[in-house]
Amino acid sequence: MHAAVPDGARRAAGGGGPGAGDALVTEPLLAGIPGFNARRPDAEALAGAWGRPGRIAEDLRLYRLAGLVAPDPAPAGRARPATEADLPLLREWIEAFHVELGIPSPASETSLRDRLSYRGTLLWEHAGTPVSLASFSRPIGAASRVGPVYTPPGDRGRGYAAGVTHAASEAAYAAGASEVLLFTDLANPTSNGVYLRLGYTPVEDRSVVVPV
Repeated sequence: MHAAVPDGARRAAGGGGPGAGDALVTEPLLAGIPGFNARRPDAEALAGAWGRPGRIAEDLRLYRLAGLVAPDPAPAGRARPATEADLPLLREWIEAFHVELGIPSPASETSLRDRLSYRGTLLWEHAGTPVSLASFSRPIGAASRVGPVYTPPGDRGRGYAAGVTHAASEAAYAAGASEVLLFTDLANPTSNGVYLRLGYTPVEDRSVVVPV
């Protein structure tokens, strides 16, 4: 997984601005993780303090759900919780999602099964066939993050991602979240438009840093 670097990590290095103190604080924080995301202005400085060569693999926008709005027009089909029988499909789609982004996949059998244990992955079905998925994290401190959201290329443009994201957002609220968040790829205007129409509002821009 790509760890989110706390916004205070650099400021905690007494002295404020970037410098040797920042490296002393961030190197232990970043050691041993396969990648991280941070506020865009901090990403390059943190990459320099990582202790190994890194590159910005993706620019993200963080959204917060302000008020959930149903997709209009409503897509054909319905959402359902994924089950153990869906595990091969979930592995395939999540791997494909990360291949498209060009970043390593964090998916593992353990993480997929954990999502199933609290009905945290939903599939959108049309005519009985899964056509899109969305997951949400177990609420921690009343906050939950929706993602990943993935639709195979042949099924895009039909509103399925909007339908399953709406369902996952509702499910996150039902699971106890009062704050629902998600990240989008800034290079994908279609997905950013979908989330805005569902009631998500921009919070800040961040970058994903991975090894070279």
